[in-house]
Amino acid sequence: MQIHPLIATSEELASLVDRLKTQPFIAVDTEFMRENTYWPELCLIQVASTEEAAAIDPLADIDLKPLLDLLVNNEDVLKVFHAGGQDLEIVHNLTGKTPYPLFDTQIAAMALGHGEQIGYSNLIESLLGHSLDKGARFTDWSRRPLDKRQIDYAIADVTHLATVFPKMVEKLRRNGRGAWLDEEMERLADPSSFAFEPEDAWKRLKLPSRNPAVLGRLKAVAAWRETEARSKNLPRGRIVKDDTLSEIVLHPPKTQDDLGKIRGLSAGWRANDIGARLMATIAASKPLEADELPDREPRRPGLTKDGVLISDLLKLLLKIRSKEIGVAARLIARSDDLEALAAGVRKDLNILKGWRFDQFGKDALDLVEGRLGFGVENGKLKMSRIAEAPAD
Repeated sequence: MQIHPLIATSEELASLVDRLKTQPFIAVDTEFMRENTYWPELCLIQVASTEEAAAIDPLADIDLKPLLDLLVNNEDVLKVFHAGGQDLEIVHNLTGKTPYPLFDTQIAAMALGHGEQIGYSNLIESLLGHSLDKGARFTDWSRRPLDKRQIDYAIADVTHLATVFPKMVEKLRRNGRGAWLDEEMERLADPSSFAFEPEDAWKRLKLPSRNPAVLGRLKAVAAWRETEARSKNLPRGRIVKDDTLSEIVLHPPKTQDDLGKIRGLSAGWRANDIGARLMATIAASKPLEADELPDREPRRPGLTKDGVLISDLLKLLLKIRSKEIGVAARLIARSDDLEALAAGVRKDLNILKGWRFDQFGKDALDLVEGRLGFGVENGKLKMSRIAEAPAD
């Protein structure tokens, strides 16, 4: 595989992209910094095919459009990532779209028995038999110039990815599990996962109360903080920490001067513009309407005491089945689906559809409907069929 020097000109990048367009897939990775900013600062992009690999410097005077177009508009080339959530977020921030079609090797690893969230180094060691150099992982990628070791370290991520991807695809093809991943990859590529309005920011916070007036202030103040953080490109916590935000909405200051008495805010908030904007936000907030109030247990059906026990049995069954077929339990079913099944829900559950039904849902349904039981034989837990499912 040809390894190119760091690409820092638009001409070099355009030439590279022209060649990558002809490939069936490319491996992609990014290096970024976000400790001191709201938006992740893209510092390096690495790409590789089976023939060549390169690192691209987005901090240089370079036009990234050809590469971004390849990622989000060219459906002939598959884009391969490992644990690509943050990489996809960066691309979405730049384009409003996500790479498509895509393949995430961490998700694929779940279908191949490597556990739920295997790290990249462990995956490479497992599939290629050698460990990665981790010496440059704490690099400040925003500093220039980057030395050869840093660039080699970054490029190695995609060269190894381009090597393991075909091996993983072949294993998935042999065991017939490739189609199992389609839904997961589509969900990962959904642009709505990376775009949310400031008005929804409160839903990501721990609720300090269920009082509609408090929640109304939480919604307003969380949206205000999100807007301030975005406009200043600062982490949310640099504007107001979560604990301080909860204190403000629980015990709202009556005057701007009172802001100086709140732990976590500086005395300057008594008279500065940001303090004035916060006070205006609090004053304009309104109690949440009844239809906006969150469920006490979001997305969870009401479980009786027996339902909780049934849910626990389903989790045990899931553990047994995932071990038997060598697939991470998280890929088969999520707790919400198990709790819904235990509560009597039978519609719109992923575990009652497709391969999940064949591999787990059928037994899960038999368990909750009394046709399957657990027993102990010779000190080992086993499942036993009590009755057959009724014919359709």
